[in-house]
Amino acid sequence: MDLIRYEIVFRSKLNENTVKKGMFGVLPTQKNIYKKPLKKWKKFNITLKMDGSDEKWIYHRQIFEQNGEICAIGFIKAGFWKNKKAQNMREILINSGVENEIKSPSIEILNMFDNDYEILKNQ
Repeated sequence: MDLIRYEIVFRSKLNENTVKKGMFGVLPTQKNIYKKPLKKWKKFNITLKMDGSDEKWIYHRQIFEQNGEICAIGFIKAGFWKNKKAQNMREILINSGVENEIKSPSIEILNMFDNDYEILKNQ
């Protein structure tokens, strides 16, 4: 899952606007839903779709398909940090040349990640 995200960063203007400015990518949480296992050593396709962004985070999903069937979907909340602080994700996207409208994440996506910090606090 990480490889496709870093490939996008290094092959786009995101690299110039993040890594080369001393920022590093963080992945505070991800959730995976498996319908069926991916068959070992068999080719599969992975599609990355942006589900929205707010000031701190970008939310996207990765869809894993094998033999024309969806096997799994991963939901990811990611961002960039510098000096122990989350950087403005919308500003990074705009500076990196994103031409499509940057939409806010859906309530469904936000709710999926809503209790993550509470779970950690209670452990």
